[in-house]
Amino acid sequence: MVDRNDLGSWLAGAPGGDIQKWPGERLGRPQSGPGSMARVGRRAVALIIDWSLSYLIAVAFFGGNQWAILTVFALEQILLVGTLGYSIGHRILGIQVQRLDGRAAGPIAVGIRTVLLCLLIPAVIFDADQRGLHDRSVGTVLVRI
Repeated sequence: MVDRNDLGSWLAGAPGGDIQKWPGERLGRPQSGPGSMARVGRRAVALIIDWSLSYLIAVAFFGGNQWAILTVFALEQILLVGTLGYSIGHRILGIQVQRLDGRAAGPIAVGIRTVLLCLLIPAVIFDADQRGLHDRSVGTVLVRI
């Protein structure tokens, strides 16, 4: 016969695992301040800023073509994140793309990250550290600066 205690232990989660207190703790990131993980709100607002700027540029120079918007967005990500570590939206919100060890992401990682970001789905699926699949796939994090 199944006892209520049997169900309670199952519902409590996996036994023996350390519970992460904040996003990025297991990656050695602080809970808040510089170097801490950029939360979903900051990332979303930065994305909206970048997408809006891309839209305005595409409307001004390419008649608002949907492929032009995506191309302008991708170029902004590749050029700015690849050289500076942040896009315009990232800079306004005080966040930066870094490798797990804190160094710059590099052009290849940023290129792959951008392609995945443009697909959108990898960016909206994230883990307990609030890293999207696009960041996990290339070993980067989006942190506060």
